[in-house]
Amino acid sequence: MPYDPSAFPPFAVTVDLVVLTVRRHSLCALAVRRGEPPFQGRWALPGGFVRADEDLAQAAARELAEETGLCVHDPAAPTQDNGAHLEQLATYGDPGRDPRMRVVSVAHLALAPDLPAPRAGGDASNARWAPVEELLEQSGYGRAGEAVTPLAFDHAHILADGVERARSKIEYSSLATAFCPPEFTVGELRRVYEAVWSVVLDPRNFHRKVTGTPGFLVPTGGTTTRQGGRPAQLFRAGGATLLNPPMLRPEV
Repeated sequence: MPYDPSAFPPFAVTVDLVVLTVRRHSLCALAVRRGEPPFQGRWALPGGFVRADEDLAQAAARELAEETGLCVHDPAAPTQDNGAHLEQLATYGDPGRDPRMRVVSVAHLALAPDLPAPRAGGDASNARWAPVEELLEQSGYGRAGEAVTPLAFDHAHILADGVERARSKIEYSSLATAFCPPEFTVGELRRVYEAVWSVVLDPRNFHRKVTGTPGFLVPTGGTTTRQGGRPAQLFRAGGATLLNPPMLRPEV
């Protein structure tokens, strides 16, 4: 029998983006207010439908740029001021996750240093950085006094998965440096770990661990006083992708 595409129910593929950064010592995620149905007016993760002529990574990079103005950082190129690390997170295919039709979403995780207010675009009427705890709450009020409502679709589930991926991955990889500028201090890196893990770390122990892990950090030869106090040594990310020994998350 010849293949008949009409014999199978149609469905669409989307990409959703968990975009994380550290702002004011808090782990924040990018949220966009939906400008169109369904869930018009509700906050959601940025994303959209995959076009027929693009693969998943291209679709994720396009949606990131269209809805936020952020670009994907190419590890082989110099770090961009608005660059973001991007990796595939997971696939979500519950039959009822989208009221329009059967939609399978391939979520991606994007990490970037402290960034300015994002630019809304595409079908998003507004965009903002919000603490992940606020976005994952089901009721109450946020920092701006706005009533908290659940994220649209299954985006709270996707966001929670993305946050846990980031929290676990910085234990055994150098991914925490993706939250830092090209040159950073050990104190700035420590605050990334503290924000992502929601813990307070001992500065001396942390300094000893990260500077003693082979290939994790490379001194630049420079110093800075941007954090106040005495000049602090500047580092850049080393060539190691896996940390040995790992930076184990404290039990809380």
